[in-house]
Amino acid sequence: MVRVKALRGLVLAMGYACVAIGLFHVLLGNASIPGAGSAGATVDSLGRFFGAIFAGYGLAWLWAARQSPVPATVVRWLAGVFLLGAVGRLLSLAVEGWPHWFQVVLTVVELLPPLFFWLADSEEKPADSEGEALRGQA
Repeated sequence: MVRVKALRGLVLAMGYACVAIGLFHVLLGNASIPGAGSAGATVDSLGRFFGAIFAGYGLAWLWAARQSPVPATVVRWLAGVFLLGAVGRLLSLAVEGWPHWFQVVLTVVELLPPLFFWLADSEEKPADSEGEALRGQA
């Protein structure tokens, strides 16, 4: 039961956070990226476009959170995409060096997908699996 609540809570939090971050980037453009300042119209356009995509990604998380049970396959795919983002940031770090400190914090957060992989099937597993263990002790 704890895993089910954790899964649902984390999936909802991920969805709301991604939608908010995505819309923040759409609305503010370069101003939403620490250290980007006056990166120019091309980077601003790219950032706003990817902000919209990220908001849509967040909506996919929210859709998953509203399903009953939360679909494990969808959670794993969404978490895998998030992990791919972390891999991209690590690749950037290796090629370009250390980014703004806030980007480093985001990289650490983006390494959380193993937690989602572990929790993904919490609601799809028969609820008795925990209950059987408890009944076996009685």
